[in-house]
Amino acid sequence: MPPTEPDPVTFGRNTAEVSVPVGEDDRRVSRRHGVLERHRERWWVRATGKVPLRLPESRLLFTGAAPVPLPGGYLPLYVHGSRGREHVLEVHVADGRPVAPPVADGVLAARERLALIVVGQSFLRWEAHPRTLPSERAAVQLAALDPGGGWTPLTVRAAVDAVRARLDPARGDEQLLTGLLASAVLVPPDLALLTAAARSPGVPDWTQRTVGS
Repeated sequence: MPPTEPDPVTFGRNTAEVSVPVGEDDRRVSRRHGVLERHRERWWVRATGKVPLRLPESRLLFTGAAPVPLPGGYLPLYVHGSRGREHVLEVHVADGRPVAPPVADGVLAARERLALIVVGQSFLRWEAHPRTLPSERAAVQLAALDPGGGWTPLTVRAAVDAVRARLDPARGDEQLLTGLLASAVLVPPDLALLTAAARSPGVPDWTQRTVGS
């Protein structure tokens, strides 16, 4: 949507009434669940559904509450559905600043993507102060996710370093992950891999830990 577009961007269950359908087959999602509006030279999100919207850092936005301004870059908005389902609306606000590193979807090999999801899970959860998971802990989790992958702290480090060398050698791990999220190459739904591993017998629930605590 261009910045001068006068009409709001609506989202919800009713495909005939909204700009972007979300949770079309989930009755817990309202027919019109939320609105993205442009005013005062910014985009804002407003909740209009019976279930609150969940913003990053577990902030809830209820119907009737004041709209929240959206920052530039990538932002996921979540709607808690029925039977434990969670729907996500992925929003990218282009604020005129270049996204670095500039990457295209599909730039990551499967092994690299898996390693970055585990190492950068704090970033994918949009924690207030994200930190990368140490290679030693990442190797343990990756071994549970991919038992035949031969994961060790050294192979974890090699996978991350290979991506950085290709995209921007001058950047550290945190800058690399921030750029991959801003480019939507890595997205919060990727965390589903970790949730599946955590529910398997004998695998610790890494997704419930705060990195660096």
